[in-house]
Amino acid sequence: MLSRLSFVLAGLVAVGLVTPVQVFAQSVAEPGTSQAGIPSLPSDMPRGYLDPTDLPDSLALLPAPPVLDSPGFADDEAARDAAANLRDTPRWSRAVSDADLHFPHSAETFSCAANLPISKERTPKLYALLAKAFVDVGLSTYRAKNHYQRVRPFVLHNGTSCTPGDEEALRKDGSYPSGHSAAGWGWALILTEVFPDRTDAILQRGWAFGESRVICNVHWKSDVEAGRVIGGAAVARLHAVPAFEADLNAAKAEVATVRAEGAMAPAEACAGEAASLQPGP
Repeated sequence: MLSRLSFVLAGLVAVGLVTPVQVFAQSVAEPGTSQAGIPSLPSDMPRGYLDPTDLPDSLALLPAPPVLDSPGFADDEAARDAAANLRDTPRWSRAVSDADLHFPHSAETFSCAANLPISKERTPKLYALLAKAFVDVGLSTYRAKNHYQRVRPFVLHNGTSCTPGDEEALRKDGSYPSGHSAAGWGWALILTEVFPDRTDAILQRGWAFGESRVICNVHWKSDVEAGRVIGGAAVARLHAVPAFEADLNAAKAEVATVRAEGAMAPAEACAGEAASLQPGP
């Protein structure tokens, strides 16, 4: 079963520095949070680029989530109702895929948008950059998550989600802001620097990654919007870290080499992805 820190744990597993998710999840099941409201991680676990005290403060940056019977909540409900029409469509299937934050799967998410295979084997420096930044972006959402403990839409409506196996853990994890959306938008912003000529396609994919959470019925629209804010804040903060800048430059050089070799994302698979992301049922 995925833990409430699954999106962070997946990033740690990705760089080959921890045992499987289930083992790590057991080790952080009880520690609670630090004084800053960030989940406490075992001392022997690897970190991202940022010290916990340097993470963006999501509680300070975000307004409170919409309350029941407010105009904001009505907007959330309208978005949920519209997304329900996409159940069992190709867009629904894409949302199921987007829900899986385990590497290497999640690293491949932007391959079509970048028009280059992103993998541990082909682009190891970029792969490691995305995995390590992922930890910082994910943890940055938790001060607000733990404070508001917002109920997820499938719980409030006594419904189901696109990932039934995750529902038990998601019921215990605050909905606001969306960690998946923060990760997707954070990745997109980083990748636009590595692939500036693919900026539009990458940002469109990052935006769709967040929309997948509404389609999955696990997040409200306002959760997703707030997640993008935190994803952007985390990436902005990362640029003040010399190690991040060095790894980003190394990834740019690596990608330039791989592109010069003529590597491209598989056309057939990318055509299928593009079709699944088209609006409408």
